[in-house]
Amino acid sequence: MRYFFSPLVSAFTIALTACSGEASHTTTATAHYLANEGVMVVRGDTKVVFDPLFENSYGQYQLPPVEMRAALFAGLPPYDGVDAVFISHYHGDHFSPSEMLQFLKAQTAFKLVAPAQAVEALRKIASADDAKLFERVVPVALAYGDAPIVIEFGGLLIEAVRIPHSGWPASRTDVQNIAFRVTLDNQVTVLHMGDADTKDVHFDRDPEHWAKRQTHMAFPPYWYFLDPVGRDILDHRLTPLHSVGVHVPEAMPDDPAQRPSEIQGFDLFTEPGETRPIPTSDQE
Repeated sequence: MRYFFSPLVSAFTIALTACSGEASHTTTATAHYLANEGVMVVRGDTKVVFDPLFENSYGQYQLPPVEMRAALFAGLPPYDGVDAVFISHYHGDHFSPSEMLQFLKAQTAFKLVAPAQAVEALRKIASADDAKLFERVVPVALAYGDAPIVIEFGGLLIEAVRIPHSGWPASRTDVQNIAFRVTLDNQVTVLHMGDADTKDVHFDRDPEHWAKRQTHMAFPPYWYFLDPVGRDILDHRLTPLHSVGVHVPEAMPDDPAQRPSEIQGFDLFTEPGETRPIPTSDQE
């Protein structure tokens, strides 16, 4: 079942009703948009952040606003008390080693979970005095075709699987793109896909993994909505209660009515700072 939400959905919405009338959907968590594929998920006192700090827009993607970056580094609300940071892959519009090193120094409580490529880039710029920081860094070393792995800490259940970067198999085959499915407090599950390629072969190999638990909200790159195979993967492989597209070009209008017809009707994050309630399913 797919829900179609306007980007103007209020952050204060606390109840969502299924179109079929067979189930009610309440929210106990919220997704906060940073920029590009940067998303923070909050449930009570538990906070996780995906792809928050990067420096390259490649001339078409949004960078985190200056004020937002400052609040992240300072640990100001709503970015205080972050428990974990996840990096999908080492590209300049997703990860800045220098900024992440600064963030690890500025905020000393969170753990960083990132592909081995990103961790290696971080180590290359770190000094001997930074060695202790890496006690909080969890490298994910997965080859394409490896079984998903599970990491647990601090009330988080983290399932990681390598899904090739878009363009596979013609390009970017060396990029360690990791899809993270994260369950917060055994209550809310979100899926961040990085720049995942839209070929079903990547998901068909692990049907048990994708069917293991309900994903309440997925953050696919917006091109999944444009590709019939991508839409089918969302609907029949990943089956989230709701999906919000990320990696949206800056030129995409905020007003859904002004967007190209093929993307209208799909929910997109386009404005840094906007939020979405994350639905959870309760059968009545």
